[in-house]
Amino acid sequence: VQLQASGGGLVQPGGSLRLSCAASGFAFSDTHMNWVRRTPEKGIEFVSEISKEGEIRNYYGSAQGRFTISRDNSRRTVDLQMNSLKPEDTGRYYCKRPPNDWGQGTLVTVSS
Repeated sequence: VQLQASGGGLVQPGGSLRLSCAASGFAFSDTHMNWVRRTPEKGIEFVSEISKEGEIRNYYGSAQGRFTISRDNSRRTVDLQMNSLKPEDTGRYYCKRPPNDWGQGTLVTVSS
């Protein structure tokens, strides 16, 4: 299983980033997918999840109303569009295949 996240970087408060995760080594279209983050303040947080066909999308904590998860099964990717970013969104973001396959993550820094 490989989960390659990309798209992180430095952004000012109020800005946007789009993270992408490229998956390989498993039946992607048969698997729910998650985005999880590790922040300095709160440690590991569950951010969002998406069902196999993308018809069910859930958001947790402060991600609600600001983040949008999507997937493209033909390309084997799962994305996280993040808008209205705040300094407390700073952290490393991981795509995760349940129950416990993680990629290396991508670093997001929200700072002026």
